Amino acid sequence: QVQVMESGGGLVQPGGSLRLSCAASGSIGNMWAMAWHRQAPGKQRELVASMPTVGRTNYADAVKGRFTISRDFAKNAVYLQMNSLKPEDTAVYYCVAEVSPGMGQVPYDYWGQGTQVTVSS
Repeated sequence: QVQVMESGGGLVQPGGSLRLSCAASGSIGNMWAMAWHRQAPGKQRELVASMPTVGRTNYADAVKGRFTISRDFAKNAVYLQMNSLKPEDTAVYYCVAEVSPGMGQVPYDYWGQGTQVTVSS
């Protein structure tokens, strides 16, 4: 009973920018980490960026300095600002929300449906 909804994907030229948005809703007793993963054609899914709590961020080396993850904790939302995009950033991007249905319960990772990001001229 937790829904994860993404938006913001699309086609962009190399060097351009996109901002991905994601919000979780439903039976959220407690939100823990939120993160973005991506999967490019012919490659395994990889962690792009995560924000486990306020003030803490983690980035894949390939996106450091170009991507910025942020959260709105009150809205159970996470964002990914992607700048200086490269063709190799082309992938399906997935939002992940680590949620406990109720306080004190074991958290579970809920995944969004994925949104396509294509970087091409």
